[in-house]
Amino acid sequence: MNITVFLGANMGGDQMYLMEVKALGEWIGKHGHRLIYGGSRIGLMGVIADAVMEAGGEVIGVVPEFFLQKGTEHKGLTELIKTDTMAERREKMIELGDGFIAFPGGTGTLEEISDVISQKKLGRTVKPVAILNIEGFYNSLNAMLEKMVEEGFLDRSDLNKVYFAKTVDSATWYLEYNM
Repeated sequence: MNITVFLGANMGGDQMYLMEVKALGEWIGKHGHRLIYGGSRIGLMGVIADAVMEAGGEVIGVVPEFFLQKGTEHKGLTELIKTDTMAERREKMIELGDGFIAFPGGTGTLEEISDVISQKKLGRTVKPVAILNIEGFYNSLNAMLEKMVEEGFLDRSDLNKVYFAKTVDSATWYLEYNM
């Protein structure tokens, strides 16, 4: 299974993120899955890629050309796919994924997982989506989505297609159960 993980190129301010991203990477590698991610060697992105490979898994990075000029790409990956734009990168990561996990991250992570949620709502994908809500990181997003339901902008059935997981174990269980 190709698991697309959206996450930050920064480490975040809580050591819990580091521990959990390593656990997710180890699970992906040990279970014979392949990681699809943003291709960076820095921050949580680099940590998850290294953890997957150390556990024997394959990693495909998708990186826009202008990131290559910065030299932040991970050079030890199974495959590195180059795109022209961030939008093409996101599209490729979604295309390659059999399931999706949003790990804590920044605005890029939010944009990526929002695109997947919209595609689920529109019936463009039936692939499972888990939002890893470590230490309540995504509580505000969950509240915003609930507000959209309350105000009539999102159907409850569409929100129910997104799983808010509190742990790596529950996120990975959800993906496996819904594949």
